[in-house]
Amino acid sequence: MAHDIAALAAELTDMAAADQQSSIRANSDDPADQLAWRRLTARHGDRLGEIMNEYGWPTAELAGEEAARAAWLIAQHADRQLDVQRRALKLMEQAVSAGSASPRELAFLRDRTLVNDGRKQVYGTQIAGVKDGSPVPWPCEEPERMDELRAEVGIEPFDEYVAKFATA
Repeated sequence: MAHDIAALAAELTDMAAADQQSSIRANSDDPADQLAWRRLTARHGDRLGEIMNEYGWPTAELAGEEAARAAWLIAQHADRQLDVQRRALKLMEQAVSAGSASPRELAFLRDRTLVNDGRKQVYGTQIAGVKDGSPVPWPCEEPERMDELRAEVGIEPFDEYVAKFATA
């Protein structure tokens, strides 16, 4: 079993590394780049589904901190596999309740899944676009409480968050 877990951890971190290297292609002007990104994230989403079937949510206790974060990243980017995202969200919610996963990462996954479902997000983590040089979030359920809700899960205020993306 220990060998299986070590192999699982290595596989997840390798997938996340490939994801990070390829993510620049997601918004490329080149359709071939976009297609390569979609294929990669689809392959990873399929594999994460298999991992969840076998192990449940890959928590830090199970596979280590880096592998747990990798699983979350893969779920985040499974945008065209809502079934995988919804299942990851459900399993991650249980893990957060048990103190085995990050409420901050769960908040990002919840928003991402809601936006992909065509619904309003909670925490304002998903950016719809840029207006007058400032990032604008997808619609939120309670925009006036966004920063309060963000603080509850350890996410910096929206203005600080988007300042990271501001063009100099």
